Amino acid sequence: MEYRKLTTDEISRLEAHGCSAADWGLVEVADPFRPEHYRNAVFAGSVKLGTTEGRVSRDGAFEQQCGIYDAAVADCVIGNDVLISRIGNYISRYDIADNVVIENTARLTMEGADSTFGNGVEVSVLNETGGREVPIYDCLSAHVAYIIAMYRHDSALVEKLRSMISDYVESRRSSRGRVEKGVAILNSGAITNVYVGPAARIEGAARLTNGSIMSEPCDPAYVGPNVMAQDFIMQAGSKVDDGAVMVHAFVGQATHLTRLFSAHDSLFFANCACENGESAAIFGGPYTVTMHKSSLLIAGMFSFLNAGSGSNQSNHMYKLGPIHQGVVDRGSKTTSDSYILWPAHIGAFSLVMGRHVSHPDTSRLPFSYLIESAGVSHLVPGVNLKSVGTIRDAQKWPKRDKRRTPNKLDFINFNLLSPYTVSKMMDGIRLLDDIERTSGVTSETYSYQGMMIKASALRKGRKYYGMAIDKFMGNSVLKRLEGARLDSDEEIRRLLSPTLQAGAGEWLDLAGLIIPKSEVKRLTADIASGAVATLAEVNGRLKALHESYYELEWTWVVENFRRWWGKECSELTAADIRQIAERWLDSVVTIDKMLYDDARKEFSSVARIGFGVDVTSDRNTRADFEHVRGDFERDPFVRMVLDHIKAKTALAEDLYSRLPSL
Repeated sequence: MEYRKLTTDEISRLEAHGCSAADWGLVEVADPFRPEHYRNAVFAGSVKLGTTEGRVSRDGAFEQQCGIYDAAVADCVIGNDVLISRIGNYISRYDIADNVVIENTARLTMEGADSTFGNGVEVSVLNETGGREVPIYDCLSAHVAYIIAMYRHDSALVEKLRSMISDYVESRRSSRGRVEKGVAILNSGAITNVYVGPAARIEGAARLTNGSIMSEPCDPAYVGPNVMAQDFIMQAGSKVDDGAVMVHAFVGQATHLTRLFSAHDSLFFANCACENGESAAIFGGPYTVTMHKSSLLIAGMFSFLNAGSGSNQSNHMYKLGPIHQGVVDRGSKTTSDSYILWPAHIGAFSLVMGRHVSHPDTSRLPFSYLIESAGVSHLVPGVNLKSVGTIRDAQKWPKRDKRRTPNKLDFINFNLLSPYTVSKMMDGIRLLDDIERTSGVTSETYSYQGMMIKASALRKGRKYYGMAIDKFMGNSVLKRLEGARLDSDEEIRRLLSPTLQAGAGEWLDLAGLIIPKSEVKRLTADIASGAVATLAEVNGRLKALHESYYELEWTWVVENFRRWWGKECSELTAADIRQIAERWLDSVVTIDKMLYDDARKEFSSVARIGFGVDVTSDRNTRADFEHVRGDFERDPFVRMVLDHIKAKTALAEDLYSRLPSL
């Protein structure tokens, strides 16, 4: 944009409208310049003013002419069609892009020689006393943060990653703040050293200091009333509202922190939702959810978590300080008033109920219930596989992905069954066998790491794991053969050959990204050696692994085929495929029927307690219940289960029809 000096006439007209400047010679303007669009404006230092031809609409009620009214502006560049009005103190050292509104706000300033706007802030996750700090930056992914926090045993790796981040942080350093195009800052307090991305809206914020709001026009970020934030980064689509307070915090894409939630030294990645409660030193992987007052998440690693009211953990045993940490693997839930004394490790897709002080480690037994009774922790292995809630969660997470930006930073795998969980169930079966063998098959209860397991629960858990593994392995085979002509055993074996060497061995969950451990080791080795030298290259490798998931998964299935089915994929015949499909279908139908029965409990006579309050007949009570909750057979989830059985039966029949004659 071209600027020019003010004319003598323009200066006179400005002064007639109550405007002043320490030195009018330092004020430059773009054409056409409208002096009447500036009233009671004070200019200091070098100021460049864009055009003010546009008008700002106020919710359709009235319009206001762009310009500067009742404001002091120092050392700023103002874009076209900007409205700045009623600034309590001043705006200084900011570049303000086109179509911005800043109104009734105390201050927008840069302080100090320069700033990195929250980039490089060290967030002390898991251990409040330090040791797992993650330096945040405005395109941080959950997976890079995971590696930095959890791979402290590899000092060369962490050093290289931190060096990459340091280089990036320096690229964001500036002596000037910036407000990008289309931003609205309304009715807010002091905003200091904050970068504000395109289309962001800040409305009623109390105080914002040293941060970046990485908004995008397709996915705006929002900061609402009474919010206080210091040393922070917010990503596209994020929302911090209703008096939330955050210090040393990262708020990922489409994450919402609202209703007085308080967070310090905490990371929240994509699609988290936190209200009312508090977090301290947590690593909140994707879909970490806590909605209730008196809930505290502290010193833990979570993802796909649903924390009940009053959920609580302890990391301080009043000895060497708050040094203890815990891990809750993906998909778990904590019930109301649950409590876990760290250190502890809760297995994937588990339910925690009651108080647990014996440092439970259920990581090898996923899909379990951990329940306290009379001060004793009881473990029920595998039972969550037949819970309606587990399946409903797995279905709702993809539907609740609120990220609208095409540049998704977190690579999220939503699969309930994957090499990550299935390998744990295989290990869980061996573990349960060992527990039973050690204590004897006639025992009524078994002890495992301070937890009690009933004999009946142990045997049922083993059965549930077996069905789930059959379901996963069989589904992988049928998917591989789907739609193909199966003319011979040789053709079947060809189709079942893996296309990638990678995928064998242990798998990991890197905060939402499910990938083989071998590929994580390869990536971290390349980072440590310098073969991968930039953050963009790191993210590129992670993205490629995410996009190759199903090919990598199949390599794992092939590797484990003999272990589970007693035969290599390269030896399978049409008869074997039929047996696999029959066993798969039996597991699918059995699990679905258990889900069906579990759903029926929500429509039982007990569930109807509290309905039909002022009626006297069971018929009217049922009518009231069905009006609110619906009829069991027409319930969407129940219909989905029944339709799933039909669809999978049809899939098996289609496979049978394509197999060569036996």
